[in-house]
Amino acid sequence: MVPWVLAFVLILSPTALAFPLESPAFQRLVKDSYDQVPGAPSFLDWLKSAYRKGSASSSPGGYPGDLEEALRHLSHRPPVEAATWAFQVVKRLLPRFSLEEGYEFAYATLKGERQCLLQATLVQGLLESMGFSAGIYMVWKNPEGQESNLGHAVAVLRLKGKDYLVDPSEPTPFPRHLGVFLNTKEGYRFAEPIYARDGAIVAYRIHGRRWLPDEVGPLPYAFVRSQFYYYRGEQARGGVLKPPRTPTGLARSEAMLRKAVALDPQNPLARYLLGLTLAKEGRGMEAKPLLLEAHALYRAYGHVPRSVAAILKGL
Repeated sequence: MVPWVLAFVLILSPTALAFPLESPAFQRLVKDSYDQVPGAPSFLDWLKSAYRKGSASSSPGGYPGDLEEALRHLSHRPPVEAATWAFQVVKRLLPRFSLEEGYEFAYATLKGERQCLLQATLVQGLLESMGFSAGIYMVWKNPEGQESNLGHAVAVLRLKGKDYLVDPSEPTPFPRHLGVFLNTKEGYRFAEPIYARDGAIVAYRIHGRRWLPDEVGPLPYAFVRSQFYYYRGEQARGGVLKPPRTPTGLARSEAMLRKAVALDPQNPLARYLLGLTLAKEGRGMEAKPLLLEAHALYRAYGHVPRSVAAILKGL
């Protein structure tokens, strides 16, 4: 294991995890997007206008037609009801799911597009704006047991002693994903949720040990911001995962992934894909250390995805 993995410990801090809609942290994510796609209308102005227009025809549950009024109203309602409302609002205002562009806030306003990380960020932002505790997890095993290399993001509603996953990619708001990637006082960890009958997570199994919801936490802001840049690198046209690859596309992937690694050096997915990108550029001597470091991170966090293990066999 590389030394800086051993030395790095993430401390659970509410200020590092929460970013409601009006917060500078949320607006930083929006600005990052608008730096890539200039000229889009203000995201919050668009969100308030789109909600008002949509509510004129079909406001979910008969809630106030003004977004700020709805947030105030729902702050006094049961948190599971508020999470269901946020789930419905995201699906209604952003009807098109797009892996290629849906992670950009700018395209949400221009095309009504969403992707898993953007919708999870928006759900947690709505919940935090109501005063509820929320955050973001990555998913590595879906409800059917299919594994991925941290291939999906979900919001998590945090209550006393239990968590609820909130996922607008699913037909109903509270799915039972079988594997999530979260934060602990010992660092990032791959975890297996343990569910109650109502869909609440009442514990997590990590390295054979049972952890209570109050002993873990959502992924920190640094990881979330890093992950947006990861998707920019992953989806770059002509880039590492978008053949036919071109020098320009690979350079774009590399630039975005270097930004992702710089924002959160502990993000294993960003480090892994940066190594792959350099390998595709014919820079194997630079790629190998990154791939080995990514493998060490995955091992430290408790799970090495098959795709990562396969790449390591070829080194």
